[in-house]
Amino acid sequence: MVRLTWVGMMAADFAPDQRVRTFGDPVLKQGAPDFVGHAGDLTPLVEKMFQVMDREEGIGLAAPQIGVQKKIMVWRDPDTEERHVLINPRIVERSDDTVTAEEGCLSVPGHMMEVTRAAYVVVHGVDMDGRAVSVQATGLLARIMQHEIDHLEGHLILDRTSPDERRRVLKDIRQTLDS
Repeated sequence: MVRLTWVGMMAADFAPDQRVRTFGDPVLKQGAPDFVGHAGDLTPLVEKMFQVMDREEGIGLAAPQIGVQKKIMVWRDPDTEERHVLINPRIVERSDDTVTAEEGCLSVPGHMMEVTRAAYVVVHGVDMDGRAVSVQATGLLARIMQHEIDHLEGHLILDRTSPDERRRVLKDIRQTLDS
């Protein structure tokens, strides 16, 4: 079991938004610090994250997307529909082989874009019981892991797509804002 030590977090540190933060919100470009505390204290936040993810019909969500700057992610297994939580996730291994596929993001709603990601990743983190977890992922699960960890590090899919694709999506966003 990995012990997370309490350092006097305040309730406001876990006050999630009811909405998903979207492109242009500066919180999405900030890297989140590790969570330091008792994993059990995260239960209300994690429940809210699952509610928001489900309401928005997502398959993953990172805490910064709802305004909480901590390294916490949730996802739904694409094969089993089982829900998972990972605290302080880190990619510790990634394949040289890559896969390019269309990807969407709750923080860039209504826009799909081609993103190239590692075909295989190993992610280490901690579960809600404070136990060390290792996730070996391929396919869609590998994509989910990389996407949500990007959010925790202050990156959006717009940072991972080609320059042409980025220009296309930004142009669409500007036209939507102007109309």
